[in-house]
Amino acid sequence: MSEGGAPAPHAPRTAVPERGLAGPPARAARSAGLLVTLILGGLTATPPLAMDMYLPSLPEVTRSLHAPAATVQLTLTACLAGMALGQIVVGPMSDRWGRRRPLLAGLAVYVLATALCAFAPNVETLVAFRLAQGLSGAAGIVIARAVVRDLYDGVAMARFFSTLMLISGVAPIVAPLIGGQILRVTDWRGVFVVLTVVGALLAVVVWTRLPETLPPARRHGGGVGETLGSMRRLLADRAFTGYLLAGGFAFAALFAYIAASPFVIQEIYGASPQTYSLLFGLNSVGLVIVGQINGRVLVGRVRLDRVLAVGLAVVILAATGLLLMAAGVFGDVGLVPVAAALFVLMSAMGVRPGVADGAAPAAVLPAAGGGRTAAGRGGYAEGPVDIRSRRTSTGPSLPTFGSGGQTASATS
Repeated sequence: MSEGGAPAPHAPRTAVPERGLAGPPARAARSAGLLVTLILGGLTATPPLAMDMYLPSLPEVTRSLHAPAATVQLTLTACLAGMALGQIVVGPMSDRWGRRRPLLAGLAVYVLATALCAFAPNVETLVAFRLAQGLSGAAGIVIARAVVRDLYDGVAMARFFSTLMLISGVAPIVAPLIGGQILRVTDWRGVFVVLTVVGALLAVVVWTRLPETLPPARRHGGGVGETLGSMRRLLADRAFTGYLLAGGFAFAALFAYIAASPFVIQEIYGASPQTYSLLFGLNSVGLVIVGQINGRVLVGRVRLDRVLAVGLAVVILAATGLLLMAAGVFGDVGLVPVAAALFVLMSAMGVRPGVADGAAPAAVLPAAGGGRTAAGRGGYAEGPVDIRSRRTSTGPSLPTFGSGGQTASATS
């Protein structure tokens, strides 16, 4: 494939220069904006689909595989852990070998692992296949962001990441709704069949329509060691680590909700999978709305640490209310108070990604780019860490960050 030229020395940052383009095919990909949006949007939506479409069927899995609920919940933990680890591994791979090969390899393994999940004979095998699914699905998370950085810059890049942020916010809402409807006509294995078909179609589209966007001249072999070294240096900063822990504990509460809510709502309160998926979708809407209010209204007007403190305080209050209801302090409460407390808790989570991921790198300036990568989070289905560093063809390394569509870069 022919290589494109370097950008003009004084090209403005708000323009969309030719840097990072791998010749005419990549320029054609950038010009086909709708197609690129659909492809990268599909890659961004795959992780929450893989995680959340499966949620309404968790109680059925416990009965089908004759496994305790705690063991079945490990299928969620394995998938999430795989996505977290996969991001650390796939990012440096895409910097060394380009975007297409790691992405296509990841999609191929994802499709295979998802198909094997549908035929898992026991819960232990399902946990192993879900781990493989998460590891391979991480390729879409990392490389979708990397492709955007390769093709766009400045305002255009910010707008594209806003689109991906919208997709990553909508996908967790619709995924359990889709999963609940699938359970009307099939069992939990059918959910993985649908995910396999979607993954296979996405892999075909990527193979035929998405060109390489990182030319050989811009590749480097920093590897996983460089990534882990960056993490170690950042974790030595107390302020950064404090924000990171605050966001991490909030994410732990979020994951506890994701793992336990199917059993609580369906088995204790007797709701159907469709009712559960509707409640889950409403909670996700609350999270997205609060996140938008935070990003569009509060940021720049209220200090980030104050916003984070208020958000975490609301989370603690809602969690305390849930704990008291579970302990029977208020008597035999029905589903409505529990659902209301869960809605408040989930909505308050909307301030965590933007604030924690913004305040943490601010604590380690001037190394803001690396700080943002270490503070990166993955929403519902993404791993909590996304650390990458790529080298420009004309100068020093450029740390980059992407978290739920919020993106920043810092030249050294």
